[in-house]
Amino acid sequence: MRLSELGELGLLDELERRGLASGIANDAAQLDGGLVVTQDTLVEEVHFRLAWTTHRELGYRAAAVNLSDLAASGAEPEALIVGLGAPAETELDDVLELYAGLNEPYVPVVGGDTTVSECLYLAVTALGRADRVPGRGGARPGDPLVVTGPLGAAGAAFRDQRHARPPLRLEEGRRLASRAHALIDLSDGLARDAAHIARRSGCGLVIELERVPLASGATVADLGFGEDYELLAATPDPLGFTEIGRCVEGEGVELLLDGERLELGGWEHFR
Repeated sequence: MRLSELGELGLLDELERRGLASGIANDAAQLDGGLVVTQDTLVEEVHFRLAWTTHRELGYRAAAVNLSDLAASGAEPEALIVGLGAPAETELDDVLELYAGLNEPYVPVVGGDTTVSECLYLAVTALGRADRVPGRGGARPGDPLVVTGPLGAAGAAFRDQRHARPPLRLEEGRRLASRAHALIDLSDGLARDAAHIARRSGCGLVIELERVPLASGATVADLGFGEDYELLAATPDPLGFTEIGRCVEGEGVELLLDGERLELGGWEHFR
């Protein structure tokens, strides 16, 4: 079976089923002593286009998408480890700008590796600590669903041939982690990421799309694009965040727009 048939989620399920990986259901790995570790890779022409962004903005993006996973774990970041692959003809000034962007969130870069490659890529590992990591599997029927900010900015930016700047929701993540039953960052699209919570929690989610705050220039269709990096939580206490739906008995995700069912896509690698 090819990865194009299996998809990213199917691959992860297969690795767990065969005992080749474990505990990969959440945004980050939780280790002893409250240590939280996550890793994301950004590959040129897959995750970004240099024609649409500066090297500094790319560096910031690489840091931010990893810190988003720490935010979804309620973690306080401590360090970044950066793996860089770049063509040999890459200008030094571009690499320096890239690392300046990596340092923008004020989380120190403490190590990593560099190698020559045919295209530019960044593999960033973020380390942090958390007292409580809700994960994706604890949502309960009756829990309100909340988001930390407006969605759709990445989809709107893509139409203008640019990349949206990801938000940093670390403080919001720590607040939600203190009470939430389930918590995830919205990287693959609202419907697809909500489905992770529904699947792992064994309950259904109902989302009323007219209640979802939209970023400037965004439409409801942009909610399926992904890369918004806001947080979605199932929590008994909304803590002042915007409520967009609820958890119910059953399974799967039901999207409603003014009472009518709507389908949204999402991103999955290999498909």
